[in-house]
Amino acid sequence: MRSFYLFVLFGISVLSAQVQPSNAKEVIKSLSSKALLEQQSIVKNINLQNIGPSIMSGRVVDLAVNDENPTEFYVAYATGGLWYTNNNGTTFIPIMDSAQTQNIGDIAVHWKSGTIYVGTGENNASRSTYAGIGILKSTDNGKSWENVGLTDSHHIGRIVINPNNPDEVVVGIIGHLYSTNKERGIYKTTDGGKTWKNTLFISEDTGIIDVAHAPENYNIMYAAAWQKDRKAWDFIGNGNLSGIYKSTDGGDTWTKISTPQSGFPTGDGVGRIGLAVFDENTVYAVHDNQFRRPGTKGANKKNKGLTKEDFKTMSPKDFLKLSDEELNTFLKTNNFQEKYRAKNVKHMVSNGAIKPMDLAAYLENANSQLFDTPVIGAEVYRSDNGGKTWSKQNEDYIDGLFYSYGYYFAQINVDPSNKNKIYLGGVPIIKSDDGGKTYTSIHGENVHDDHHALWVNPKKPGHLINGNDGGLNISYDDGQSWTKNNYPTVGQFYAINVDNEEPYNVYGGLQDNGVWKGPHNAEENSKWHQTGDYPWKSILGGDGMQVQIDSRNSNIVYTGFQFGNYFRIDLANKTRKYIQPKHELGETPYRFNWQTPILLSPHNQDILYLGGNKLHRSLNQGDTWETISPDLTQGGKKGNVAYGTLTTISESPLKFGLLYTGSDDGLVQISKNGGNSWRVISNSFPKDLWVTRVAASKHKKERVYVTLNGYRWDDFSSYIYVSEDYGESWKSIANNIPASPVNVLLEDPENENLLFVGTDNGLYVSFNQGASWEVFQNGMPNVAIHDLVIQPKAKHLLAGTHGRSIYKADIAPLQKMTPENLNDKLRVFDLENIKHSKRWGNARSSWSKPRTPGLDIVFFASKSGSFTATIKSEDGIEVSKTTLDGDKGFNILSFDVAFSKTGKNNYQTKHKTPLVASKDGKTYLPKGTYTVEISGNGKTETKTFKIE
Repeated sequence: MRSFYLFVLFGISVLSAQVQPSNAKEVIKSLSSKALLEQQSIVKNINLQNIGPSIMSGRVVDLAVNDENPTEFYVAYATGGLWYTNNNGTTFIPIMDSAQTQNIGDIAVHWKSGTIYVGTGENNASRSTYAGIGILKSTDNGKSWENVGLTDSHHIGRIVINPNNPDEVVVGIIGHLYSTNKERGIYKTTDGGKTWKNTLFISEDTGIIDVAHAPENYNIMYAAAWQKDRKAWDFIGNGNLSGIYKSTDGGDTWTKISTPQSGFPTGDGVGRIGLAVFDENTVYAVHDNQFRRPGTKGANKKNKGLTKEDFKTMSPKDFLKLSDEELNTFLKTNNFQEKYRAKNVKHMVSNGAIKPMDLAAYLENANSQLFDTPVIGAEVYRSDNGGKTWSKQNEDYIDGLFYSYGYYFAQINVDPSNKNKIYLGGVPIIKSDDGGKTYTSIHGENVHDDHHALWVNPKKPGHLINGNDGGLNISYDDGQSWTKNNYPTVGQFYAINVDNEEPYNVYGGLQDNGVWKGPHNAEENSKWHQTGDYPWKSILGGDGMQVQIDSRNSNIVYTGFQFGNYFRIDLANKTRKYIQPKHELGETPYRFNWQTPILLSPHNQDILYLGGNKLHRSLNQGDTWETISPDLTQGGKKGNVAYGTLTTISESPLKFGLLYTGSDDGLVQISKNGGNSWRVISNSFPKDLWVTRVAASKHKKERVYVTLNGYRWDDFSSYIYVSEDYGESWKSIANNIPASPVNVLLEDPENENLLFVGTDNGLYVSFNQGASWEVFQNGMPNVAIHDLVIQPKAKHLLAGTHGRSIYKADIAPLQKMTPENLNDKLRVFDLENIKHSKRWGNARSSWSKPRTPGLDIVFFASKSGSFTATIKSEDGIEVSKTTLDGDKGFNILSFDVAFSKTGKNNYQTKHKTPLVASKDGKTYLPKGTYTVEISGNGKTETKTFKIE
């Protein structure tokens, strides 16, 4: 066995002071600061282009449909903003891109007045549930938004508007996800959000997840209270303060109606509740019942074979009596390593090397609590007397709907025209025609799992619009068949990467949508509906995670799904091999993070690193593994979420074996000798924060960067550090970045001064190693950036967002800037040559658009002012000239490669070559060499380009 040495500087305080959540006023102030920085940014004219993909979509949290015209509706995406359609979902436009957040929990629309309320902050308590900034309001279909308060709510459960008065609104607030707070419960406004009154407060850890009113009587309301406690290492989604409340005065006062005498469950096992009101008397509730199921006393055990539960109480004597055939069936079925077969496992037990319970422990992982815990799960209750009494409707367990994570669902709808017809959203979507007694699935083949929103047409039974983790579906036959309406680019990427092909491909893992690959220059349009060939291809399912591509052969890809389930995939041969490292039988199982880090060594593409709570290294592409560290975390915590795990790995590209790791509990460690010894280098950092990135410098082997993230403490501060001495000392370089948790830092491979940072609210760039930062978001809304990568040959920056798919920017001009030339009065960047075409300006047919060329002329100015651009032929003839107002920083002049009217006359005076205008009316420049001259700010610079 390999020995390890772990050095700790100054000790590690496991019992450190708890991280404090951010103050709402500070958060709002930071948003204002960001808006100002955006206006002043020197890169505000550098465009970020969305390159998709769209086909897999992202998580829908709510729908608002116009009952009078159901081809018009809004779709709210958890982290992708609000989208509008008036053509039944054929196309959508984003209407919240100007808002300060894209994170949504619920929406409500008053159709007659056009008033929209958006409750920011998702209502599902998942790992990537982002907080909001209160209630946003628009009265002009999203052209402008006003924050009307409740800024410390973080997560909004439901908004209901009085149909007769758009200024009267009741809001159910869930509250903070990872901390307690007072601004939760029911809030009501009667003046359109100018003032709010807290009409129901239960406790600082109990919020309101759902609110519903009688269709014909707004005064009769029901609210579902939800007590929960989420930590990075544990999630309790139930409590005795969860329950149902009723109001008969439009939300002014409330009475708890889920009492022990009512027939509705009470006590610690009461979880998330969803509501559906048919009329003033009939109301349904779906309940995520977290009480344990009664024991089955081993019924039908004979035919099921061995299970891991059997070994938890089995004695060594009974274990040795098991038949080899029965034991081998268990071992093979549960993917034990080949060396663990009946004979040698029995030998290990008889020698006392292991105990029978170790076989159960071998299989335990972070998913076990989710799928193995025998809770009651989904239940449906109904009241026909306005909530006075309730009766359970389902005759049997509703298995396969919630499993044990109903905290992610609990959605119920009743058909407005039939009080016995209800729909339940969970992993599948199911319906009942008998008031909830029995169910059938309406989950189509083209419908994604995990359902969060449903609209049932009140005037046309069977017309459904459904929102799920994979976007939007529409049915007109009550779920027998569905169309898929995934037009918006709202992919929720965890990680992205690129290869070196030409054109290069982009790879990415998404929340609940697997791993995909596509060319960076693929166009997002509907042409593939005709060809049947969408340019992006799925290469793995599950929750897609990190991707590493062999630089020698891009068909060899390493990727996987949650909790360290990684594969080596051969795309050419369409084969894959499972490569997760396995602990030895009898050892404590490895802990793997939801997004387990992997890394191909920059020095040898056969060497792969994978982080659990220990660091593992393979010298043969994952075929075999060696563990090259002790536990590099604080050791984990008791809970039902994997914790005490590695989250980031970096190896210096300048020195083989110079390794860094970061963990979810705040430790950063270094090894200078390939893992033989390790040292903690994070003692000066704030304690217990998630290490999102550790990045060894590409330019100086002593330099290393670290980013920390307090999201799982509701701490929204920005933490970014650099060390110039292998982590012996650190300097904060967050500087002027407005408060927002940091997910990624990327150092440019060409310019050591150029850094990029992605936060939960956007993208930043620094030209001076973090001394100051510029907002970098032209074309991108305020969305979470989870990953960044640079394609070095193309000089493109790719940003993987968690809500708006992937963006691309040409950073070649940025790479040329240093802290010194930021003071240059004027700097014009090199131009690309253009391939001439006789088709410029001419369409293929009278019905198609003409093909037009373009040349982007990029220049930098140290201050704003008026600039003149002159284009001259090789013999000095002025062919085009224009003036423009330039900003301080980078500017882009888009030249149409055509003569101006004066320029054409100038050219024809000297050249007798006939110049023929194209069908679009422009006369394009012929082949040749041209000079671009930019003048302004007291300086003139020239560059040349060729039309070949």
